[in-house]
Formats: sequence, C-alpha cells, structure tokens
Amino acid sequence: MTKLFFDPSILAALIATAALAGEVPRPAPDFTASLPGGKQLRLSDYRGKVVCLEFLFTTCPHCQHASQLMNNLQAEFGPRGFQALGVAFNDMSGMLVPDFIRDFKISYPVGWSPREAVIAFLQNNPDYALHVPQIVMIDKSGTIRVQSQAQGDATTATEANLRKHIEELLKEPAAPSSKKSAAPIRKRS
Repeated sequence: MTKLFFDPSILAALIATAALAGEVPRPAPDFTASLPGGKQLRLSDYRGKVVCLEFLFTTCPHCQHASQLMNNLQAEFGPRGFQALGVAFNDMSGMLVPDFIRDFKISYPVGWSPREAVIAFLQNNPDYALHVPQIVMIDKSGTIRVQSQAQGDATTATEANLRKHIEELLKEPAAPSSKKSAAPIRKRS
C-alpha cells in the first residue's frame, strides 16, 4: 500500500495564493482615476456597458501590449456596448500617462490613481507583489466577473480569453434598473 505524503507548507502556500485577490463575482466598487487635463474617470459612469479595466504601469512592456490589444477590442466591440479603460499606478504615472496615450495611440480613456486605491479595488493583500497588467472584466450591472490573479496568470490578458469574455458579457441582457437582481456566478479565469 502506498502512503501519500502531505506537506502542510504546500497547503498553506496554496491557501495564501488563493487569498491574494478578491472573490469573483462581486459588486464593483466605484473607482475614480485622474485623466489628463484635470477631468476624472469614474467607473460608475460606464454602468450598463461591459467594461474591461486594465490596471497598468506605463513603462511595462506587457501593459503596453495589453493596451494595444484594448485599442483593437475597443474599436471592434465599442459600438456594441464595450468600454476599455486604463488606470496607471506606477510611480509618477500622472506625468507619464499623457506620453503613454500619445506614444501608443490609445483610443480609450486612460488615467492614473494611487497604488493604495488600486490594491483596495482589486482586494489584494498589499504585502504581496502584484503583477501587471491586472485585468478586471465588469458586466453591464456593475459586477466584477473576471479578475487577473495577483501573481499573474498566462490566460487572462490574452486576446482569445478577452474576446471570449467580452462576447459572453455582451450577450447578457441589459443591466436591470434595480440593484436587487443578482448576476450569474462565473469562475475566475
């Protein structure tokens, strides 16, 4: 008879990793970021749309690539009720965002916010490293349905995965006028 060896430290590591990000689905809290020119980006202004929120570093090549992908998705799905949004939270992002928008020809709103506000929105443990980009998909009723793993994952920011979620969420009925309706539960991707 074979005995299985169980290492409690592995279980603890798995539990800690699972606890790094907020539960999905959950209501998206309102979130505000500063836009170039002094205006504010408010997440609540996009209620009724399918929103893909990219939390990024302007200097990160993976974030820059994801932003180009968001440009394409915005052009394709925007007329159907999709909205890409970007929020930079790296050091000096307020100074870097205008050049980021210009250099990468970003066609959707990109602002900046303090790291603490981003961590709170994502419901991440501030003591753990956070890989970027962090992608959050929000349905028409304002429920977070997909969120990247804090330590990064290989699928959330891929074009195929984003397209799949956008198309699924766009097919759902419009946001109810009452907050009493519950969104269907979807597993984190």
